[in-house]
Amino acid sequence: MPAPPPSRPSRLRSPTVLALGGYAATRVIGLVVLAITAAATGKDGLHRLNGRWDSVWYVRIAEHGYGYEVTLPNGDLHSDLAFFPLFPALERAVSTVLPLDAATAGLLLSWTAGLAAAWGMAKCGEHAFGPRAGVLLAVLWGVYPTAFVQSMAYTETLFTALAAWSLYAVLRGRWILAGVLCAAAGLTRPTDVALIAALGITALVALLRDRRLPLRTLAGVLIAPLGWLAYIVYVGVRQGSVTGYFDVQAAWGNSIDGGVALALFIAGLPWPAALGLCAALALLGWLLVLCVRQRQPLPVLVYTTGVVLVSLVGAAYFGSRPRLMMPAFGLLLPPAVALARLRTRTVVPVLGGLALASAVYGAFTLLGSGPP
Repeated sequence: MPAPPPSRPSRLRSPTVLALGGYAATRVIGLVVLAITAAATGKDGLHRLNGRWDSVWYVRIAEHGYGYEVTLPNGDLHSDLAFFPLFPALERAVSTVLPLDAATAGLLLSWTAGLAAAWGMAKCGEHAFGPRAGVLLAVLWGVYPTAFVQSMAYTETLFTALAAWSLYAVLRGRWILAGVLCAAAGLTRPTDVALIAALGITALVALLRDRRLPLRTLAGVLIAPLGWLAYIVYVGVRQGSVTGYFDVQAAWGNSIDGGVALALFIAGLPWPAALGLCAALALLGWLLVLCVRQRQPLPVLVYTTGVVLVSLVGAAYFGSRPRLMMPAFGLLLPPAVALARLRTRTVVPVLGGLALASAVYGAFTLLGSGPP
């Protein structure tokens, strides 16, 4: 009697479904904890997600275009030109097509982009270290300490989605697609310089190794910075200055100072807090060392390192730096690979505990002073 044919794996157990389902579960936990906490404290949780902080600036751009400025009591001038255009343009498009206001459209975009980001980084993790590591990478990104921002009408999820899929395209040798996605990321966040560097350095290494550079690789590298450059030029023209964009960012306190502001911030803390912060920075450095020792794919490693460096060398408020580093998903590959070696019955409660801790921290932050 012939043996029965081998059963095909269930679609519900495919790496993509597990990655998206696991990531979505972390965000649902975050939203449920926020809703419960908001109800208990009499605060509006939804308003914290789409109606405060940077979300307001994106909605104003979506509804009225650029040109809004605010003069603070200390004389600082905050211009909406500090915000890149792709996210508010998509808010405007979605609110035009669907019966949604721009703020709600921003939430829909952010949540959808979060799933796309989880999928893209899962593919990167799978390519480098196998499907289980890819799934765990996506879920770990969903329990990142500031993962509550992934549920807000902010640009982090859109940028990370574009970056992850651009890097995956490089890993698969699809350079033109990688360049187009990188250019789109350059219309989303200034952090795109790290992604541009990742594509450029990877191509340069390939050129030195192979003594040749395929035309599609060169095309991808040339396309990659176009989005970022286009917006820098646009702001420069509007401001009548070559350094117009950087002047706008400096007015927001976001100038590049090589880490001086960070050092001064640490020096001004009470010694227990300063010691704890130095320990956190040491942990960050250790993670980067692990990324190198792990032999991560070069474009992922360069991108991750670039995002971390960009987040540390600016003069921005310190509390924003963990959020700015969140797109550096390569930092989560070492723990993802470590967890992949454990049994599922051990991994699930660990991830569940991390998800709950992240959700509680997110609710506390959103209903308190809020994200920087």
